[in-house]
Amino acid sequence: MWALRAAVRPGLRLSRVGRGLPAPKAAAPSCLARALAAVGRRGPGNLEGPWGGGLGLRADGGRSRAEDDEEEPEDADENAEEELLQGEPLLPAGTQRVCLVHPDVKWGPGKPQMTRAEWQVAEATALVHTLDGWSVVQTMVVSTKSPDRKLVFGKGNFQHLTEKIRGSRDITCVFLNVERMAAPTKKELEAAWGVEVFDRFTVVLHIFRCNARTKEARLQVALAEIPLHRSNLKRDVAHLHRGAGSRYIMGSGESFMQVQQRLLREKEAKIRKALDRLRKKRHLLRQQRTRREFPVVSVVGYTNCGKTTLIKALTGDAAIRPRDQLFATLDVTAHAGALPSRMTVLYVDTIGFLSQLPHGLIESFSATLEDMAHSDLIVHVRDVSHPEAELQKRSVLSTLHSLQLPAPLLHSMVEVHNKVDLVPGYSPTEPNAVPVSALLGHGLQELKAELDAAVLKATGRQILTLRVTLAGAQLSWLYIGGHGSGRGRDP
Repeated sequence: MWALRAAVRPGLRLSRVGRGLPAPKAAAPSCLARALAAVGRRGPGNLEGPWGGGLGLRADGGRSRAEDDEEEPEDADENAEEELLQGEPLLPAGTQRVCLVHPDVKWGPGKPQMTRAEWQVAEATALVHTLDGWSVVQTMVVSTKSPDRKLVFGKGNFQHLTEKIRGSRDITCVFLNVERMAAPTKKELEAAWGVEVFDRFTVVLHIFRCNARTKEARLQVALAEIPLHRSNLKRDVAHLHRGAGSRYIMGSGESFMQVQQRLLREKEAKIRKALDRLRKKRHLLRQQRTRREFPVVSVVGYTNCGKTTLIKALTGDAAIRPRDQLFATLDVTAHAGALPSRMTVLYVDTIGFLSQLPHGLIESFSATLEDMAHSDLIVHVRDVSHPEAELQKRSVLSTLHSLQLPAPLLHSMVEVHNKVDLVPGYSPTEPNAVPVSALLGHGLQELKAELDAAVLKATGRQILTLRVTLAGAQLSWLYIGGHGSGRGRDP
């Protein structure tokens, strides 16, 4: 007698051969291969795009290439979408020596609630260093009561700041660590300081644009850029006038400002329409994934906490290339892996969170993040070696709650404490946290066991033990994968 354990849904019916009927003749692919086929695969383990690419389901969630050949070509839509993605550079290229200016609000409604000035400066510095050829040569933390005032700082502090910046020959631009600057504010600051000035929205958006690879991510970045263009209408109108602006207004009675506003509205509508098409395809992909019954585990966490490294360690996929960089993961990717119960799951790598991620970017990428609502389990990865680990945790949880995810999904979340190798003698204080080092492989077996139990509970699966004699059709059925005549469903 031979025993087999498998995770199955209650009420599962075995195929004809599994019940002792004639053995099948054709072999079946493994569970891991079928999981990859469920979402498509372009390279080993890396399912590009919202849910995959290559054969099977494409990166944009469409059908397979064979099915595409039977449909009408979409070259017109493809070309139109590519035109929407064209835009001027958000930041200057080449080497830049940056003066980082941080407005420190010590009291009042503008005071940040979940972070401190030192951490905000450190995070802003990391953002600058993410840019190729950019470096912070000077940092200034200046007190202010009202960061939303026209010139941000009071008269005395502004004059002192201006003298410092004007008196330095090393500074080529200023990163003002506020979420957004109005166009008049930017213009006056640049006139006073004699260098270009950028806010956090522009810097983060530029990083997003550089890291976006799939069409959906690029369209989301283009959508987030619309408010930036609206805040600089005068500059855009001047650019339109230097180009072919006259053909738009001749005989129409529209001013250049009205033309620019209309063009921005039209562009925004086209981007949203293109994103809607991709969302519908992703919805179809979710339906196919549900029919195949592969559980989905969404891996979330603060940017650069080690999500991608952990997924690589859990799946053993050598093709995954983690990067030590903020927002290195912008395109949602899925990777198949096996749990101790032999159950195959899809790990979904998501965009990293930030304590002060501009609201416009959250809105643009909300469609991608809402895929988490359709997962079976959420894994929150934390970098416990970071000095602001608790603040990062609160930031991630705040964002997750703002997405209005189902309560059971939030309550069943598994918390993983990563990078424990950097904290000698570390022991988690949270009762359900799992300490690991994704880089060195410490604690991975304990984590897999925890994930196994959590996924079984979330999906309603049970561990079923089958006892099979060592001779007969049943053993043959198990040997080739249990696909029988196709009427049954294998575990």
